[in-house]
Amino acid sequence: MPKYLWQVTYSTTGAAGLQKEGGSARRDAVTRMVESIGGTVESCHFALGSHDMFVIGTLPDNIAAAALSIRTAAEGAARSESITLLTPEEIDEAVNRRTDYRKPGAE
Repeated sequence: MPKYLWQVTYSTTGAAGLQKEGGSARRDAVTRMVESIGGTVESCHFALGSHDMFVIGTLPDNIAAAALSIRTAAEGAARSESITLLTPEEIDEAVNRRTDYRKPGAE
């Protein structure tokens, strides 16, 4: 299954909810959501900076990732960005895959 990194940023409503229920409850809610669509959560971390939470997990496919993103955005409490993670072996396969490419301006 593809692995993803989700960068989550809370709205003021989401931050108020986090303040009310705490980090453990939020982690558990995120885990239930991911599991409900056939995925797993590997780790969940809160952070200081431009993003409030980072989650690493797996999902069956990109459609499942889109479903989670749309649902999260529709609720209005948080915005998430899904980043597909690749293993070193997948990069090995990618760099060895033949492609037909010509850089701009080259003959």
